[in-house]
Amino acid sequence: MSYTDKDSILALGQIDPELKAFLEKANLPPPDYSDLTDFKIMVDKRNEEAMKALGQPPEGVKQSELQYPTRDGTKLRAKLYQPTNPPSSGSPLVVIYHGGGFCIGAPEGEEQTCRNFVQAFGAVCISASYRLAPDFKFPYAPKDAWDCLKWVAENANSWGADPSKGFVIGGTSAGGNISAVLAHVARDEKLSPPLTGQYLAIPAVLPEKKVPAKYQQYMFSYEQNKNAPVLPVAAIDMFMRAYQPDEDDGVWYAAFNHPKGHKDLPPALFQVDGMDPLRDEALIYERVLREEYGIKTKMYVYPGLPHGHWGFFPFLNGSEKFRKEQVEGMGWLLGREPDFTNVKTAAVAAGV
Repeated sequence: MSYTDKDSILALGQIDPELKAFLEKANLPPPDYSDLTDFKIMVDKRNEEAMKALGQPPEGVKQSELQYPTRDGTKLRAKLYQPTNPPSSGSPLVVIYHGGGFCIGAPEGEEQTCRNFVQAFGAVCISASYRLAPDFKFPYAPKDAWDCLKWVAENANSWGADPSKGFVIGGTSAGGNISAVLAHVARDEKLSPPLTGQYLAIPAVLPEKKVPAKYQQYMFSYEQNKNAPVLPVAAIDMFMRAYQPDEDDGVWYAAFNHPKGHKDLPPALFQVDGMDPLRDEALIYERVLREEYGIKTKMYVYPGLPHGHWGFFPFLNGSEKFRKEQVEGMGWLLGREPDFTNVKTAAVAAGV
């Protein structure tokens, strides 16, 4: 479905009944978005609990630690996920960047995602870190991520990956921003082997104040969802005060406004939450890629659910749906039928 009229777009922001019932019963205290330091401490505790819930890697998935070099000589962490029994048809390569507003998060935040891609496709998956604000402000995050992507492309064969079977970059939220940015950088810098797909989950691609005039009639989500759970506008403001991006930079931040446009990008998979301030920039971007540039796209939308709902409310039916469609969508990008035999579609709270 193409969301082109106000009523259909606004309907996406009406809270999911299952989530509404939970929130009314739980009566959770509102988070404090005034102090990033305190917020980070809270998130670190939550992530620790999430990793315990996820548990040891399943049979069939081998996990190990990597370090990649950045342009200034710093070594940064990445996690490698490999099939213990690689498919005879070859292992596609998937590189994932975590979310967290460029300020929080770690590679483990994408652990369930990477395990599922290994289980479903025999893929080799890398979840990479990047330096975080406020200590490392824009553009450290995307430039670290670009250094990582080049390093991965050079070393893919050493991990048993065959990028000719698929080479996909992806991420969640801030990681979705990074992935959209790097899809363009990889195109312009002629990354070899080339990317074959991009996966954008709840991505930030277009700053609210930089929406081109012709698309402003489709931008309602910042106002409609300004007080939404998980990522209200106050949280976005907190992260952006720390990250300090250049909103006029269409190469390293505002990918929607890339100076060279979006021609020749790889196919794009979107997952978009309806009760999310970032909703409409993703809806518009998907339509621009598809209608104006002829890029193949696939989009899943989750009406009434907030930013990153699968990580924060894993017990919702919509969270299991997200996990199932995440694997289905990756199958679309890779041109492969997923094997769901060992895939874990019951969502587990994830670090963000």
